[in-house]
Amino acid sequence: MANSNENGSMLTFGGHLEVLRQMLFRIIGMAGVLAAVVFCFKDVTWHLLLAPSEWNFCTYQWIESAMHTIGFADFHFDEFYVDLIATDLSSQFMTHITTAVYLGLLGASPYILFELFRFISPALYESEKKYSVQVATVIYILFILGVLMSYFILFPISFRFLGTYSVAERVHSTITLDSYVETFTTLTLVMGLVFQLPVIAFVLAKMGFISSNVLSEYRKHSFLVIMLVAAIITPPDLMTLILVTIPLYLLFELSIRVVKWMENKSNCQ
Repeated sequence: MANSNENGSMLTFGGHLEVLRQMLFRIIGMAGVLAAVVFCFKDVTWHLLLAPSEWNFCTYQWIESAMHTIGFADFHFDEFYVDLIATDLSSQFMTHITTAVYLGLLGASPYILFELFRFISPALYESEKKYSVQVATVIYILFILGVLMSYFILFPISFRFLGTYSVAERVHSTITLDSYVETFTTLTLVMGLVFQLPVIAFVLAKMGFISSNVLSEYRKHSFLVIMLVAAIITPPDLMTLILVTIPLYLLFELSIRVVKWMENKSNCQ
């Protein structure tokens, strides 16, 4: 890496380490401040985090409105109640801290990307800088879309199914707060990564491993694979399967368009 100091001279290895250390301190500071803000606004934070566990969550209302619009006037979701419990004396407090840290990192993610780009940008050509900004922006937008997909669709429907599932009437579910947060975090991270499919396809095409023709030829096979993945990460009910399969398949179609666009651009050059 060819970073330079303020006088324009090349940085030594120790200088690079000092720049890296200062960058990490700034990132930790920003994430720490946001985590502290999240921790202090406990009521707002946990209202948002626990909202998907409610029977009248906005997603259910949207689905009911859509079903009524297309003619299913009697369609509605049954009310359900699942208790969340804390089994250890310090579990609520520690979960509050760890959740604040997670949300602080998520909130600071644009700043983290900015700091990382500023750190590596001196080693890049101008064309590479522009290219890197575009790729980083797309990755971040897709990640946020995956987070929203998990929050509004995947997690609430999964929680409704798994939280109310019972093998017998005498067996009732009481979910621990740790389990709730862990499942919420895992599904959110998984969907954020799954939504990187167009970027992964772009990189593989850039390396020559795939092409738009190959992706188009195996479109039907890919649809079956997507349905299988959706079935694995969702509860075994048809509605959830459809709600997850559709956006994932649209991402695959977007990947084909991205790869084709890249091929056309390469041919023009």
